[in-house]
Amino acid sequence: MGLAMFPLGIAFGLLVVHSGLDWWWASAFSALIYAGSLEFLLVGLTVAMTPLAQVAVTTLLVNFRHVFYALSFPLHRVRGRAAKAYSTFAMTDEAYALSTSETGANWTGTRILFLQCLLHVYWVTAATAGALFGALLPMRLEGLDFALTALFVVLAIDAYRVRRDIPIPVLAVVCALVGMVLMPGQMLLVALGLFSACLLAHHFFARRTGRA
Repeated sequence: MGLAMFPLGIAFGLLVVHSGLDWWWASAFSALIYAGSLEFLLVGLTVAMTPLAQVAVTTLLVNFRHVFYALSFPLHRVRGRAAKAYSTFAMTDEAYALSTSETGANWTGTRILFLQCLLHVYWVTAATAGALFGALLPMRLEGLDFALTALFVVLAIDAYRVRRDIPIPVLAVVCALVGMVLMPGQMLLVALGLFSACLLAHHFFARRTGRA
């Protein structure tokens, strides 16, 4: 998983320097913010000198999914206040997916924390390397901001291959379209909220009919 994050971090570092920021911004973003999708957006927001209030709202919308992650992330296995604080900060999509998998169900808090630290190191190292490399390139690379979207598309395809439940991805697309039409400025929040409500309704109905 760490190696898979590495090329994405390289793309992020390249995007930082090609947006006109110094290379060390990539290290600061990746170390202190550590939220891949949000970091890609923050590059443009930083360059545009966006007001902090708008940045805060954008952060809420983009990372709102972590509210649902927290409901099942095994934080109770991590011991110590400092360790729990870092584990909460480092709860990324990748760490959540690994820690809540069938294999991760038997992991200790120490192993979960080590996993998160290792993924964090991969991300910071890759972003810094990409920024330093990008500073040496005379040309400007286009389309780097699409790297994260491409990653989530691949993850969605892999998830479908594991569990070929056609109605679920169709429902996700419908929710996204509804959010885009009703509230294009807050599409992500509307789509995630509607999709979560539909999944809860589906689960409740399945339990009532004995198919859960």
